[in-house]
Amino acid sequence: MSKADLLTALHNALDTHPDGGLCVAFSGGPDSTALLHALAQLPQARLRGLRAVHVDHGLHADSANWALQCQAICAAWHIALQVMRVDIARDSGEGLESAARHARYAVFGNVLREGERLLLGHHRDDQIETVLLKLLRGAGPEGLGGMRMQRALGRGLLWRPLLDLPREALRTYAEQHGLSFVADPSNEDRRYSRNRLRHDVLPLLSAHWPHAGDAILHSARLSRAAADALATQWRDALLRLRDPASESLDASAWLALAPALRDPLLDHWLHELGCTAPSAAQRMQIERQIAARDGRVPCIRWPGTELHIWKHRLWARRPRVPIDTLWTSPWRGEPLALPDGSTLTLTLQVALARPLTVRLRRGGERMRPAGSAHTRELRDLFQQGTIPPWQRPGCPLIYDGATLIAVADRWMTDEAAGMFRAMGTFPVWTGA
Repeated sequence: MSKADLLTALHNALDTHPDGGLCVAFSGGPDSTALLHALAQLPQARLRGLRAVHVDHGLHADSANWALQCQAICAAWHIALQVMRVDIARDSGEGLESAARHARYAVFGNVLREGERLLLGHHRDDQIETVLLKLLRGAGPEGLGGMRMQRALGRGLLWRPLLDLPREALRTYAEQHGLSFVADPSNEDRRYSRNRLRHDVLPLLSAHWPHAGDAILHSARLSRAAADALATQWRDALLRLRDPASESLDASAWLALAPALRDPLLDHWLHELGCTAPSAAQRMQIERQIAARDGRVPCIRWPGTELHIWKHRLWARRPRVPIDTLWTSPWRGEPLALPDGSTLTLTLQVALARPLTVRLRRGGERMRPAGSAHTRELRDLFQQGTIPPWQRPGCPLIYDGATLIAVADRWMTDEAAGMFRAMGTFPVWTGA
């Protein structure tokens, strides 16, 4: 294999897509190093403002040194490098690999300039691995179609120009140019599914079926074509089912869709909300729980996502860290940050005549709402009101001494209503 293979592939790719600046996702590994070096040899790439971004995940003791190594490489090649450090949530429940990937792509989306292309060094062998992993996870046509060559990301595009080139082409190029690169030991760790597939399963598969890679990629192309054809239908359905104000979905209408439309619609909706897609077993649970009797509020959880069924609709969010129910704070009307990330303030910023106390629900609270003849339990008010169950633990309760006088901006006593009316201002609870 000649060293021109990589250069030729990139030259042709840049000619085919002549628009936008170029930014390489530069991990410092062999693939991204070969990609960046080859682009640096092409005047057309330099003219498009070739630069790089490195994400330091901070997950390895040497990660800071790897960032320095990437800086030295880029300095030697006269390429601007942006190093971004991220903190990975180890307790998110979605796994370290997934959390790191989400953090990395969030950085990529934020740093891309208008119309700029983010180039990744993913190649043919990566695509084969991805399709097999998706198959083992029970994916449909969208997942089995593998990685897309390009898609929208931030203000620009994510671009994988080397998906038709084998790993060998990049490694040969790196060897022939004497390129040094970061050696991340996690790439050899068999505890990670992709590494086990790469080092153990695929060599055995190829030994018995020499054309397995070609067959897998052919199936991926067919799956991609099927997924794109189905997308025109489920996107139309999504417009009908989704409420733009709440981002919730009509549960019964979603369940009535054919499975070929139901699954990709759900995945797309979840991803737009920053959530993860469910497994096959979790999808079945969602379908069963939609038929749950009124009065129940089912919640299906999986790593990275909580899906609630409430008021005959689907609501999704990323899991939140549990809050301290014993939290309390004095309040004189200033914007008050609450433990769940929401805020309590006033419509008109004035100082209260005397300090009030804000705390969270602990159970058993009672109050008589303005205009009501009866004292009500807060539990009953919540059930009849419009506060979603997942927001109730963080709902601010406003006390005057030991007396509950207001529940956020939803209910207040006659006395509290009179007090706030006289001041010309009222509480406002802005959700997280």
